[in-house]
Amino acid sequence: MGIEFRGVGKTYPDGTVAVADFSCTVPSHRTLALVGSSGSGKTTLMRMVNRMVDATTGSVLIDGRDVRDLDKVALRRSIGYVPQAGGLLPHRRVVDNVATVPILNGTSKTAARAAAMDLLTVVGLDHSLAKRYPGQLSGGQQQRVAVARALASEPNILLMDEPFGAVDPIVRRDLQDQLLQLQAELGKTIVLVTHDIDEAFRVGDEIVILKTGGIIAQVGTPQEIVAAPADDFVRDFVGTDRAERNLKTVDIDGKQVVVDGDDRPVGVLR
Repeated sequence: MGIEFRGVGKTYPDGTVAVADFSCTVPSHRTLALVGSSGSGKTTLMRMVNRMVDATTGSVLIDGRDVRDLDKVALRRSIGYVPQAGGLLPHRRVVDNVATVPILNGTSKTAARAAAMDLLTVVGLDHSLAKRYPGQLSGGQQQRVAVARALASEPNILLMDEPFGAVDPIVRRDLQDQLLQLQAELGKTIVLVTHDIDEAFRVGDEIVILKTGGIIAQVGTPQEIVAAPADDFVRDFVGTDRAERNLKTVDIDGKQVVVDGDDRPVGVLR
């Protein structure tokens, strides 16, 4: 399913403008990363898709249908959602957290739990964790459960709000790898919110860099943005002048070794 933001804006009752005027299309089976600092409106935009936030102006369309014409509850149950820090129900065991939405949609508990066990495998978790409570899991394990829960209703669209922001860098990279693998296998339409440009570049097919108020600074693939930043704002945000962004090759024993601007080895050129 494709998503289209058509001239959307959000102004709160106190006059705060979260998003001024935003238009963008997310093609089916692709990952769009909304990236920006606090106040850029990225989370507000993502929440417009499942109507956790209703736009003040403009429209959000899924396969050409305005989300305002859809029942809120049915819409939310049809879209996978991974909030910050997982958002798991602390009083429910892992298997029941994953089975929540299918049961609400009418699937029997037995069938929903069986499917939940399969999803634990999909996200790389051992079945022995199924009977534990979220508080008995590590941060990385909780995030995997949150992804499994988001996939449980077999949604075509997956919304992810800073999904890996609460874990350490090593676990974060592992979770990014897991997401890339899942996307290669399942082909969801994903909108991912992050403040981390490196994460956006790693998992996003297309990147939208936002200024305050949901103003688009640049849209493009990671390669396009690194090669040609639109302005100084994007250049600074991406860090194109950072040493790790400036690579060159040196010949060492007949092999082309890639080093960064500080001459630290990055890898070998094949």
